[in-house]
Amino acid sequence: MSPPAVLHINLSRQKLTLESAGTILFSCPVSSGKAGTGSQQGSGKTPLGRFRICKKIGAGLPEDTIFVSRLPVGCYPAAIPEGMNEHSDFILTRILWLDGLDPGNANTQERYIYIHGTNRTDSLGTPDSHGCIRLSPQDMLTLFDLTEEGTEAFIRL
Repeated sequence: MSPPAVLHINLSRQKLTLESAGTILFSCPVSSGKAGTGSQQGSGKTPLGRFRICKKIGAGLPEDTIFVSRLPVGCYPAAIPEGMNEHSDFILTRILWLDGLDPGNANTQERYIYIHGTNRTDSLGTPDSHGCIRLSPQDMLTLFDLTEEGTEAFIRL
């Protein structure tokens, strides 16, 4: 049996890497919190430290699914919910919900910090999110299929 895969997110490089036994299984650009790093409630900052994927959301749904409060509410760009438009900052495709495993990031799950797809792919490679880790929809689909609930993740500068 091969060792479990581990996610590494390097905020200085705005890059996510999935590794197993020193072998890179997947790598892609990300966008983290525009407000920087931290764990304060409502701060819009990306927490640092050790995490685990506590829940995978969206399996089997269309890849262009829009989520609000972790529920599918439409499709991008064909069926955008009322009150939103094509320029809204969507949570798309799939969600990997993070749970903090360190004392300093223990509130990560209640802050609703996710790894998720985005329609704002032009901002990948730069900090521009509200604290989550955003990926292109295609990269999110790949990562979703390569990870399991319980997968460890490390977010570092």
